[in-house]
Amino acid sequence: MPFNFGIRFVFVGVLAFDLGGHTAFAQSATAIAAVTAPSATSVIAAGPFRPTADSLNQYRCPEWFRNAKFGIWSHWGPDSIPGLGNNYAHDLWHLGGSEYKWHLEHYGHPSKFGYKDVIESWKAEKFDPDALAAKYKAAGAKYLVALATHHDNFDCFDSTYHEWNSVKKGPHKDIVGLWREAALKAGLRFGVSSHADERGWNYMYGARLSDTTGPLAGVPYQGADPAYESLYNTPQNPKDKPPESWKQTWLKRHINLVDKYRPDLLYFDGGIPHGTYGVELIAHYLNSNAKEHNGIEEAVVNVKAGTFVRDYERGVANTSQEKPWQDDTSLAGWFYMNHNPRNDPHSLQKSAATVIHTLADVVSKNGNLLMNFPQRGDGSLYPECEAVLDELAKWMPINGEAIFDTRPWITFGEGPTTIAPKGMNELMAPMTWQDVRFTMKGGVLYVIVCGIPQGPVEIKSLGQLGRKIDSVELLGSHDTIRYQQEPERFAMQPVKEWPCRHAVVFKIKFSSAKIGLR
Repeated sequence: MPFNFGIRFVFVGVLAFDLGGHTAFAQSATAIAAVTAPSATSVIAAGPFRPTADSLNQYRCPEWFRNAKFGIWSHWGPDSIPGLGNNYAHDLWHLGGSEYKWHLEHYGHPSKFGYKDVIESWKAEKFDPDALAAKYKAAGAKYLVALATHHDNFDCFDSTYHEWNSVKKGPHKDIVGLWREAALKAGLRFGVSSHADERGWNYMYGARLSDTTGPLAGVPYQGADPAYESLYNTPQNPKDKPPESWKQTWLKRHINLVDKYRPDLLYFDGGIPHGTYGVELIAHYLNSNAKEHNGIEEAVVNVKAGTFVRDYERGVANTSQEKPWQDDTSLAGWFYMNHNPRNDPHSLQKSAATVIHTLADVVSKNGNLLMNFPQRGDGSLYPECEAVLDELAKWMPINGEAIFDTRPWITFGEGPTTIAPKGMNELMAPMTWQDVRFTMKGGVLYVIVCGIPQGPVEIKSLGQLGRKIDSVELLGSHDTIRYQQEPERFAMQPVKEWPCRHAVVFKIKFSSAKIGLR
C-alpha cells in the first residue's frame, strides 16, 4: 500500500546550476518542501529534525567528516560488465551509437538481449570486500561509500520493495551489506550513494523504442515488454517525470536502505530528489542516525547544492570554502572501461601524483576527496588501480598528518597551476613542485609541495606573515632543513634525499601558535 502523506509544497525559490555540461536542479535551503499533515510522522523516525526548511537548516556537518578528508567510492554495478563507459544502460538503445554497435556484436539485438540480461550476467565472482576495504584503509581512506542504486533503477542491496536487486538478480549477493560489514571491520565509516532521481524513472526510455532501419526495424526493444516494467518503467519521453506512485516506492526503497544499512553518509547525485519525498527521507535519515549514535548527529548528506554538505562532481572549489565540501571523482571512468568510446577526457587514467595533488588541493580548501577506484564486473580491481593504491599506501604513513584532522590556513596555497573557476575543473595531470598547498593542525603549519623540489621552495605568504618561525621539519626525514625568512619571501633549501615520491611536506612551527586556523 502506498504511503498517504497528505502533503503540499511551498516553494520560494529554485536553484539551477551547471556542472560540467549538464544542468542539475536542486532545492535551495529556502525551497525545502513543507509537510503539513501529521501522517508524515508515521514515516519519519522520532528525533530533532522535521521535514521543514527551518528544521533542516539546523543541520551541521559532523566533525568526523571534517577530520576524515579522504574516502574511497565503489561506484560499481551492472554497468561495469560491458566496460564501455559511464552510461551503458542509457546508451545501448541508441541506434548507430558506439554502445549500440558493441551490444549488437557481443550480445545481440536489444529486443532479445537487453539491460535486464546484462544485470543477470553480473556475477561479482571475484568480489572480496574484506581485502578491498583493508587495501583502501592502507591507502589512507577513512570512509568507504558503496553505490546503492544508479540511474539504471537497480538496487545493489537486499531491497524489500524492488524486485530488481542484487540479491534476487545478477550476483545474488547483498553488495551494500557486504561492503558495510567489510568497512566496519576495517574501522572505516560507511556511506551509500543514490542516483535514482528523475533519471531513475526516465533513464532507459530508449528501451521502449525500436530500430528505425534494418532487418529488425519496428521490432520493440526489451523495455516495451510489460513483464519487465518494474525495471525499465514506462516513461513516455526522455524527460518524462515520475508519477507519484513511483516516487512513493522510491521513498520506501530508500527508507529501507538507510534503516537496514545505517550509513553515516548519504550521497545524492544532484539536489534533494523528488521534492517532499526526498526531504522526508533526509529527516528520517538524520533522526535515525542520531539515534544510532546516542543522540549525536553523525550523519553526512551530500548534495550538489543547498543546505547540506555540497558535493562537486569531478570538480574542485577554486578557493577555500567556509563550509566543508566534497570533491567526488574517479580514477578513470565512473564504471570500469576497457576503452573510451566517446573520448571523454575525464575518463582518462589518473596517476598517483594527480590523486595526491588533488587531495592536497581539496583539503587545503576545507574539502574532502571521495575517489572512485573502478572495479571490473567480477569485482576485482585492474592493475592501474592497484598501482595507485600501492603508491598511496607508501605516501600516507609519511605525510598523512598534513592531511587528516587538519583545517585550512589563512590562504590555501601558491603556485603557477591555475584551476578553472567552475564546472568539471578537476586536475587531470599533476601540478608542479612550485605549487604548494597549506593545512594546519594544533598551531602547526604544513606546506605540501606538489612534486619533488628541484630547487629552493619559496613561499611568499610566509615571508609576508611577520611571525617568527621556530622550526622547520621535513616529514619522513631526519635532515636539518636550512631556511631563510625575509620580509618578502620564505625559502627552504632542498635536501639530498627526499623521503617519498609525488609530493613532500614541510612541518613549520611558530613562536606564536595563533596564525589563522579556521
